[in-house]
Amino acid sequence: MDRKIEMYGGKSQLLKEKVAVVTGCSRGIGRSILETFVNNGAIVYAVDVIAGSMDDIESDNVHPCYLDITDVKAVVELVKKVKKEQGKIDILVNNAGIMRDALIPMVTEDQLRQTFEVNVFAMIHLIQYVSKVMKRQHSGSIINAASIMGINGNYAQIVYSASKGAVIALTKAAAKELAQDGIRVNAVAPGTIKTTLLDNTPEETLNKIKSTIYMGELGQPQEVANAYLFLASDLSSYISGQILGVDGMQIN
Repeated sequence: MDRKIEMYGGKSQLLKEKVAVVTGCSRGIGRSILETFVNNGAIVYAVDVIAGSMDDIESDNVHPCYLDITDVKAVVELVKKVKKEQGKIDILVNNAGIMRDALIPMVTEDQLRQTFEVNVFAMIHLIQYVSKVMKRQHSGSIINAASIMGINGNYAQIVYSASKGAVIALTKAAAKELAQDGIRVNAVAPGTIKTTLLDNTPEETLNKIKSTIYMGELGQPQEVANAYLFLASDLSSYISGQILGVDGMQIN
């Protein structure tokens, strides 16, 4: 099945003059979100833990910010910086996350702690501090990175699946609490997406995964980024508390 995948760039300006904070921007889906937002007119404060990983981007609308999102003080300083320089924050994309697989008997305390600190606790802290700015504006869109695994679970991924299940729950709870302040909160739940994480995956394994997808192909990072663009823009002005699956109808 051939799919026409487009990056909405330049012409639509769906995010013109909007200020966005996007985490986990150095590669994969995060990089596609960053590029898509910039190509649609946004000013993006691009956050990643890997120093120098975004220095190749040549755009006045991209502000690389290298920090550990589990460091609450660093998160507070980031929010203060954006507010001081731009006067507002229109969009928060909580894309950063980690995945450490293990069978149930092999799960360690370190794996549990790191996964939840990055995938859940840091997300809550970012929502806490960014929403303070958004409340004063009485507007804003927050989009969290969930996963099909947070809905269906997956073999040997009890910890990651649990963390993404928590993301789904916190998204729905935050949407209810922040709606009265004009802030929308949604999540995107990708299925299996063709990123560099799959580069060393055997062809046999990839074919097995494809057999579970009704559309018959792996998703592309740009297809996920387009979903984030929709939820960040005013096209979704009456949508909140939703989990948008981008999975090609993946059955498990």
